[in-house]
Amino acid sequence: MRKSRYTDSQILALIKQNENGIPVAELCREHGMGSAQFYKWRAKFGGIDASMMKRLK
Repeated sequence: MRKSRYTDSQILALIKQNENGIPVAELCREHGMGSAQFYKWRAKFGGIDASMMKRLK
């Protein structure tokens, strides 16, 4: 399986930035990723913290 370009902490930081009001399009452009990937991460990891993410993986 392919290794992710983004670490767990980077994914959580992106989700938190979006929750604080930065638009998805701006985040995706800044980090060079697609909006679909962001929405998948938000659906999967939204509302959890770093310790829960480690347990999930």
